This record gives sequence, structure tokens and C-alpha cells, in this order.
Amino acid sequence: MTLPSANDFILIVPELFLLGMICAVLVIDVFLKDGQRNVTYWLTQFSLATTAALVLIFNPHARALAFAGTFVSDPMSVLLKLFVLVVTIAVFVYSRPYMRDRDLFRGEYYVLGLAGVLGMMVLISAHSLLTIYLGLELMSLALYAMVAFQRDSARASEAAMKYFVLGALASGLLLYGMSILYGLTGSLDISTIAAALVQSTHPPLAVGLAVAFIVAGVAFKLGAVPFHMWVPDVYEGAPTSVTLYIGSVTKIAAFAMVIRLLAEALPSAQIHWSGMLGLLVILSLAVGNIVAIAQRSIKRMLAYSTISHVGFVFMGVLAGTDNGYAAAMFYVLVYALMSAGAFGMIAVLSRKGFEAENLEDFRGLNQRNPWLAFIMLVLMFSMAGVPPTVGFYAKLVVLQAVVQVGQPWLALYAVIMSVIGAFYYLRAIKYVYFDKAEDETPLKPGLDVSVVMSINGLALLALGILPGLLMTYCALAAASL
Repeated sequence: MTLPSANDFILIVPELFLLGMICAVLVIDVFLKDGQRNVTYWLTQFSLATTAALVLIFNPHARALAFAGTFVSDPMSVLLKLFVLVVTIAVFVYSRPYMRDRDLFRGEYYVLGLAGVLGMMVLISAHSLLTIYLGLELMSLALYAMVAFQRDSARASEAAMKYFVLGALASGLLLYGMSILYGLTGSLDISTIAAALVQSTHPPLAVGLAVAFIVAGVAFKLGAVPFHMWVPDVYEGAPTSVTLYIGSVTKIAAFAMVIRLLAEALPSAQIHWSGMLGLLVILSLAVGNIVAIAQRSIKRMLAYSTISHVGFVFMGVLAGTDNGYAAAMFYVLVYALMSAGAFGMIAVLSRKGFEAENLEDFRGLNQRNPWLAFIMLVLMFSMAGVPPTVGFYAKLVVLQAVVQVGQPWLALYAVIMSVIGAFYYLRAIKYVYFDKAEDETPLKPGLDVSVVMSINGLALLALGILPGLLMTYCALAAASL
């Protein structure tokens, strides 16, 4: 057994710092009175911002392994971790007024949120099946507790129970697939597994079985059809601040798990997993876009919208090329920004004793706050894929990736489904601009929320006009795999 060296610990300085800050926030919060809870909030934001800085400072600029190959730092991990940290900062800014209005402004929310981020960072840098499972469970356990955070709400408790039971089932599927892989190759290391599957003559049925369980596990975590049942119920049942967290940053970590498992560990089994992903894409695009049309609750509508976006992410992955992985990476990063803005808008419109959960609650937003109405317009246009927003470019690069591997029919199918999906995004805009507000009281969110929401919305426009820098980095990250 090789003992860890100093270089090993240098690579995980951001994770160690975040772990230390979780303990510090937990202890300090115990000694704070209810009126001093802002201290916890600012400590949490400091932790996230400093961790992001450490990720940049301790970036090895090349692929580097640590702890006997169980942890990897590469361009993809750096990019995904930075987005997780930045989007989480925005999520906590959006959620603070919401939590305060409902007497939920407690330290546990931030400690659980930070623990979830730590799990995501471990998952993103995982280079062995064991590390993947460790990161996944650390993230998932924090999410289960966050969904049940509003303890006196029967709906939140039901959503948490459903999430926990189905999540445990998915973890079991994933673990079973991993155990078959370990049985076939005798290793937990991703590179060793990939080499062993290429060099040996394992029974195709056994490899196919392992791939099937792993694909089912990751499809559940991302909410792809037919493993999507938990998504609308959990999104609707959880407090909006928690939905905001689950619906945005966690998708980045789940995407990293897909890449580590399928692209890095199982490239030789692409013939198995690309067909399975193709089926998930077809079902997810159809169910997500068509069922969303029938929703009156905007949280459920965005939940089904998430399912359709997952279809696009999987479409980039199934291409099995560097271009495909880069396109899927670009898409999931952009989706995290769009989702944070959209759920953040729901939190902004809600107030004490009132939940802005239905589409009708967005009526006349333009009369109450024209700037927020414009940001909502950008968010919905980007999700629908309307140029010049970045959502259009994200869809375009994914479609190009599948066309390049000889599947133009899949690209055409995705375009048709996207046109169908544009209906419910445009319907939301109709409520914002063309319906009269029932409550014409001006909407005045706090300065911090206004600034972050503006940056969030304008970033979608800026990235749509100048997508080159982010796309280039995604291409570099994909090439380093």
C-alpha cells in the first residue's frame, strides 16, 4: 500500500478547506441567536468563494492523480467545480429572503448545502468506483435532508420520503453494476477497468449487464425517462429554495459521474451504452416536452423541462466523441445557470404566506418590475433555444455532435421536440407581458438579489453572443479525458 505524499494533499486543498469550513460553520452557528443568523450566511458565502479561489490556485494545469489513483484533478474537474461553487453562491443569494420569510433561515440549511457541495466536488474528481460512490452518497444524503427541511410540511416530508426510497433504489442499481465491473476486471480504478475491458475477452452479456445497471443508476440521478418519477414530485414538494439547489448545481455533478463512468471507464463498451442512452434521449425529449405543456404549476413545468434538457445532455454523451462530450459539458453548465435563474425568479416572486407556484402568479410581472420581466424573458428564451441566447448555441453544438457521428434523424427528432417545448416557455412569457397583474404592488427584491439575478440573466445573453471562450475550455476539458 502506497502512503499519500504531500503532493496528494495539495491536490485536495479546496476540498479540505471546505470540509474545515463546514465544521466551523456548524460549530459557530450553535452559539448564534436567531437574529445573528446572517453570520452563518456570510460565512457560507465566504467558504464557497474561497474554495473557488483555491480551485484556481491549486489547479495543476494538467491531468494529475492522487491517493493511489482514486482522485483526479484535470481541466474538466476544475471547470465543473468552479461552476458548482459559483452557481451555489447565486442559489444561496436567491434563497435567503425566501428562507427568512418562512422562519427557515437556520444554519442547518447552509451546513447541508455545503456538505452537498463537498460531495459534488468529490464526485467530480472521482477516479475510482469507490470514490464515485462516496461522493454520490455524500451529496445524496445532504439532498434528502434538505428536501425534508420544512418539517411541519406534509408535502415536503412526502417528497423527501419518495426521494429517499427511489434514491436508495438507484444507488443499489449503480452499486450492482459497479460490483459486476469489479468482478470482471478485479479493479476499482477507472483507468485499469478501461484497459482490462479492452484487452480481455469478457462475456458480452456480463459487460452489457454491468452497463445496463450503471446507465439506470445515472439516469435516475439526472432524472431521465423512465427514471424520472421523482423529479416533478420532489421539485414541487420541496421548499423553493431547496428546489433551486437541487434543480441547478446537482446536474453538473451528475454529468461528471456520467463522464467518469461511461466515457472514461467504459469506452470499449460504447456499443452497449450509446444504444441505451439513445432510448433515454428519445423518451426524455418526448415525455419532458409534451407533459410540461399540461402543467399549471411552474415548478412542475420546470421539472418536466429539466427532463427534456437531460435528454439533450445525454444526446451529446452518446455521440461518444470529444466534440460530443464538450457539447454536453457546455450544455449542462448553461443549463445550471438557466435553472438557477428560473427557480430563483420563483423565490423572488414568493413572499411571506404566498408561494408563487402557478403560472398565473407571473401575470403582469412587467407592470410590477419591468427589469425582472426582461430577465424572465431571457431565461425562458434561453431554455427554449431562441437566438441570441446561449440556450440556442448549446442546443446547436449538441445537434452538430450527433450529426457528425451519422445520426441526423436523432437531431431532427430533437429539433421537433424543441419546437413543441417552446410552447410552454412562450406561454410563461405571455403571462409576464400580456396579462394584467392581479396584484399591482411593485416588486422590489433586495439589492443583492437584484444584482445577482441581473448578472445571471445577462450572462445568458453574453454567452450566447460570445460562446467561444467557454466552448474552447469545454473542448480542452473533453480532450483531456
